[in-house]
Amino acid sequence: MVGLLREIVFASYFGTGPAASAFTIAFLVPNFVAQLFANAALGAAFVPVFTDLLQRERRQEAFRLASTLFWIMLLALSMVTAFFILLAGVIMPLFIGPELAHVPGATDLTVGLSQVLFPVVLLLGVNGLLLAILQSYDRFGVQAISPVLWNLAILVLLIVLHPLFHGEKGIYAFAIGVLVATCLQLAIAFGALGRIDFRLQFQIDWHDPRVRHVFMLMLPVTVGLGIVNLDQLINSAFGTLVSSEAPRAIENAFRVYMLPQGMFSVAVATVLFPIMSRMASRSDVASMRRTIGSGLRQINLLLIPAAAFLLVLTVPVVRLLFERGHFNAKSTESVSIALFWFAFSLPFGGVNLLLTRAFFAVRRPWIPTSLAAVNMAVDIVVSLALYKPFGIAGLVIGTLSANVVMTALQLRRLRIGFNGRLEGAKTTMITARICVASALLAGVSYIVWYLLDSLLGRSLTAQIVSVGAAGLAGVWVYVRCVLAMRIPEAHQVHQLIVSRLGRA
Repeated sequence: MVGLLREIVFASYFGTGPAASAFTIAFLVPNFVAQLFANAALGAAFVPVFTDLLQRERRQEAFRLASTLFWIMLLALSMVTAFFILLAGVIMPLFIGPELAHVPGATDLTVGLSQVLFPVVLLLGVNGLLLAILQSYDRFGVQAISPVLWNLAILVLLIVLHPLFHGEKGIYAFAIGVLVATCLQLAIAFGALGRIDFRLQFQIDWHDPRVRHVFMLMLPVTVGLGIVNLDQLINSAFGTLVSSEAPRAIENAFRVYMLPQGMFSVAVATVLFPIMSRMASRSDVASMRRTIGSGLRQINLLLIPAAAFLLVLTVPVVRLLFERGHFNAKSTESVSIALFWFAFSLPFGGVNLLLTRAFFAVRRPWIPTSLAAVNMAVDIVVSLALYKPFGIAGLVIGTLSANVVMTALQLRRLRIGFNGRLEGAKTTMITARICVASALLAGVSYIVWYLLDSLLGRSLTAQIVSVGAAGLAGVWVYVRCVLAMRIPEAHQVHQLIVSRLGRA
């Protein structure tokens, strides 16, 4: 939620103009490099190996492995960061299409912003390893709280520093905020590391075969996750072929799309990943099959209704969140088009995340890597075919098509690995019930919003009431439906909430 607040404040300051698009490109490139070289890739490759050592009570070896990787990553990513900062003037123009490049000063602004932001490659890489260690100890608190503090720090620095710059240079305040906030995020992870049974050692054991093993696992994971993260960069880079505002419009829509993803699917996948890794280490196939099936149904239970709500109330949601300051009605239209098509992709993106982690847990990273290459090819082909006739919509449809193909391919391959048994019939039956309940949610939400919007108008307070009431009414209907349909995962969540409220 705080991340969404950050995007709302950003939109009010900069809208979807060329400066905002320049920042989008300048941020996505180093963020992509961080994902590619270190962050999620290292974590996904490291957790199974580190967890296996802890399971076998070989703690000193586990600590030595983590320490060696820490210092190697620190040295390697320092060199990568310096390389990109020095060559930003050559690299960044490659991602700027003619629509943005023709705006005076936009290219120089993109290069300058990227040089401020490229140190996040180093910071996120080291932070990724620390979070992976904490995950292995089932410590998820830092991963939950640090993004909140990261976003708050950015907001404070934006408000404080923005008056010190003139014109479009004011966007440097946001870039500086991102850099400082990422330093804070790393400091929090270090602090949490000191509260568990782990000690970082000042040594590099080049002869440890597990170090090579982690990097061998990391190679396909790097390629696979890099390809998946490339979707967002492709959308923004291709967006500069549509208009100078398209990259930022797609980014705003993506952030709204990522809100339910982050709340639900990322949370489910993050919690289940070390559990699946331990099951894989014990060769407990039956438990892992049940865990994957339950995880798929949980993600569908949460993301399909979220997608249905966004589909019917795309424009009201975007208008409520962003339309103020420099973000005008034209910006609302552009972002709404992108968000509408992102909504279709919501459940597929969540399922893909869980399935990819399942392959990582059983140490078969080349499988999702090869499938991710197909994903990228589909995205590029569809995007290039559709961006001229459909503009922003065509680019997001490319992402949607790629996610659908990726889901189908991963499910097929995982079923083969589990001898054709992945609780598919049960998941299909329950998902059909979820779709029926979600359709009712969509209908009720739209009717409530339409009536209140007609009665109250479109002041900020009226929009909060109409959209909020629509959401509450839709959720009430949905909850009653899934409970009446006896969906097991719905009852599990319901019992958990009731028990926690009872204790409170």
